[in-house]
Amino acid sequence: MLPLPQSRHLATAIPGPGSLRLAQRRAAAIPRGVSSTVAVYAARADGGIVEDVDGNRLIDLGSGIAVTTVGAAAPRVVEAVRDQVGAFTHTCFMVTPYEGYVAVAEELNRLTPGSHEKRSVLLNSGAEALENAVKIARSYTHKTAVVAFDHGYHGRTNLTMALTAKSMPYKSGFGPFAPDIYRAPASYPYRDGLFDKDLAADGDLAAARTIGVIESQIGAHNLAALVIEPIQGEGGFIVPAPGFLPALAAWCRDNNVVFIADEVQTGFARTGAMFACEHEDGLVPDLICTAKGIGGGLPLAAVTGRAEIMDAPHVSGLGGTFGGNPVACAAALGALATVEADDLVGRARQIERLMLQRLGLAQADDDRIGDVRGRGAMIAVELVQPGTCEPDRALTKSLAAACHRAGVIVLTCGTYGNVVRLLPPLTISDELLEEGLDVLIGELGKL
Repeated sequence: MLPLPQSRHLATAIPGPGSLRLAQRRAAAIPRGVSSTVAVYAARADGGIVEDVDGNRLIDLGSGIAVTTVGAAAPRVVEAVRDQVGAFTHTCFMVTPYEGYVAVAEELNRLTPGSHEKRSVLLNSGAEALENAVKIARSYTHKTAVVAFDHGYHGRTNLTMALTAKSMPYKSGFGPFAPDIYRAPASYPYRDGLFDKDLAADGDLAAARTIGVIESQIGAHNLAALVIEPIQGEGGFIVPAPGFLPALAAWCRDNNVVFIADEVQTGFARTGAMFACEHEDGLVPDLICTAKGIGGGLPLAAVTGRAEIMDAPHVSGLGGTFGGNPVACAAALGALATVEADDLVGRARQIERLMLQRLGLAQADDDRIGDVRGRGAMIAVELVQPGTCEPDRALTKSLAAACHRAGVIVLTCGTYGNVVRLLPPLTISDELLEEGLDVLIGELGKL
């Protein structure tokens, strides 16, 4: 098959006739609860392009929600998967183990922050990783309560819905949820700054507010774990004030509380560091949950952490039939090798500079852009009503739809539904990225 041209091309209207025919089949086969962001059906993808069944080529600023960090057909991933499929597709690591699982665990133990002894367990999804991290923390501390945060998102299973802050569409109508889950205020500099400039800039002050809530409403003696995204994803790509995360981690250490970092969306070079925690000097989580970018597009997740915590559950207390599937493990080894060999951490920093410069100029010219924020190739634009800080959900929805019609894949997020999030693959060219941003800003100007 010929290489996929790295250029935007609209052969038909979006969606085209082939996608419309598939949409009819879908409506008769798949429940309405499964939604899709863009109305096209993919045929091929690679680099910064997704090609649909009608021959349209769309610039990919979504990466399958931060999954195809190394591209959707990275050569090392493709080769590793082909070799593994030819050997065997499954034996179950809990029945007859295999080297791939061990090798991925070794790589995670090496790459995650901290020089302490570590262990890793492999699973299928980010939600499953969070579920297991909570199990491990409860087993280690012999306590049950868990604190999650305003604006946080951790998954769609029962426990992770309880951890997730936003009700619609993730939780509404699906309760009751797992008990003994509590919520505390996060650091949201843009919104905090609307009423307290010091709180917005001072992570220690923001952490003191959070800790005060935890101590007065839950009590450290009841608390097994604190679960937080170093940069909140679905909540709006919220980067906390400097010092916020280290202050929480220090409090956890002093109170026998396991600090769990949810790096499902932020891990593996996405933010211009191998892990987002590394942007804060000395921040070393007890447990790190990963998924998405680890597998090069195949389903894989992990919990990695301090050996004494990871070893707390009894024998056979952790596992799963497909956890650490051999094909997914092969893909992960190919993806991790690509991240390091191609310096994708450095590439993410280049992408950050390009996007922040371009979007910063747009913000100066348009008072509907309330905030531009993020790290690496994880950048957000928060849209507000003109001359105010009131979230503009309708504008955000219209902008995303306009970009899709113009051949650029963007995603939305945010507690208030007013954030456009940009997650390009780290293999995208500067030219494609700039064109995608031109379309985004141009379409905003038309609305």
